[in-house]
Amino acid sequence: MKYSIIASALLVCFISMDANASDNFTVNGYYKNFFAVYDYSDALESIWLGDEPVGIVTNRIRIDSKWKITKSTILNASYNFAPRIQDNNFSSMQLGAYDLQQRSYRFDDFESRLYPGKDKSPASFLIYHNLDRLNISISTEAADIYIGRQAIAWGSGKMINPTDVIAPYSFDELNSEERIGVDAIRLRIPVGPMEEFDIGYLIGEDFKFNNSAFYLRGKFYAAQIDFSFLALGFKENVLLGLDLTRSIGGAGFWLETAYVFPDGLKVEDKTNEDNYFRATVGLDYSLTDRMYGFIEYHYNQPGENKADDYGLIPIGTAYFEGSVYLRGQHYLMPGASYQITPLIIASNNFIWNLNDLSILIAPAMEYNIAENIYLAAGGFIGVGKAMTWPSYSNPFTQQSGSEFGGYADSFFTSFRFYF
Repeated sequence: MKYSIIASALLVCFISMDANASDNFTVNGYYKNFFAVYDYSDALESIWLGDEPVGIVTNRIRIDSKWKITKSTILNASYNFAPRIQDNNFSSMQLGAYDLQQRSYRFDDFESRLYPGKDKSPASFLIYHNLDRLNISISTEAADIYIGRQAIAWGSGKMINPTDVIAPYSFDELNSEERIGVDAIRLRIPVGPMEEFDIGYLIGEDFKFNNSAFYLRGKFYAAQIDFSFLALGFKENVLLGLDLTRSIGGAGFWLETAYVFPDGLKVEDKTNEDNYFRATVGLDYSLTDRMYGFIEYHYNQPGENKADDYGLIPIGTAYFEGSVYLRGQHYLMPGASYQITPLIIASNNFIWNLNDLSILIAPAMEYNIAENIYLAAGGFIGVGKAMTWPSYSNPFTQQSGSEFGGYADSFFTSFRFYF
């Protein structure tokens, strides 16, 4: 693989650095442990996984390195190593949302699973790895240039970001601290104290245009409002986005919208899908010194108004290429956090599907037990009518019920240590 050669060359460079260069070379990272239990019995009526809960233990070690080659040139690299122990029957569905990480824009990569090999069936012990960053940044008076694997993300929404279609996480991802790295060439040009143009090309698999993306994003400030405009071409589709934030009477306000033209860059073989619109609007406010709350509304035009129309696997550009995973059209998402002590914070977020009235409840609590050491626990609990199938012999028949009634209830603990 191309990246194995590059990574080996970088390793040799790092090892051969002399003592004088060590001041310009830094290494940090973390170790994380997640233990999660999933109960699919109510959600799937025991069709696939039976009545017993299934569990998974994931360990993740991340090493971030930075080499300041010159005053204006920095080389960044990050590598993840993730052993996993799981129930033999554990489903790749996890919490019910799609694995959005698999849609990352990378022209080439390692096999993500180290053990067992790709030709062998996974069992209870697996090892994954990920070269998540490998980029060089160059700062000049006119612009900042980034070349290589890096994180690219946008959006002001708390729970759902309509413009973030590059490599987003679903709302139920347990480890979302860093965005998945994508292969890109990026140019950020400042045009004012709080204003810039951001231009980039994201390189897809095998350098093919229909696997790649490009964008122009402008960020401006006027009349106490932060504006962002986005024009994005991704996998031969076109997205036009608007994002604005401002303060209203002590509360924070945000509006993020995206209008997508499926196959907007195709000349032939167009699917003639309808254009679609997504929007998120919200407010947040610090109610007391310890209490913070927000509320957000999300409109998802590609979704359905009736649970009977969801289908087991949604189809269309929005779901296959646009990183949409919600089934309905209208969602209300309130959330709050409370600082019980300076070291203990409790939170609870809700996602309410206004079409089928199902709710996903996400309580959590975190304890900062020592410097750079955290313990946390929480869960995702779906409330609503469970999925059903007209024919159990064919699980791909049309489902009914509700969206979050079809999610597995899950509970987790986590341990995080940063170094």
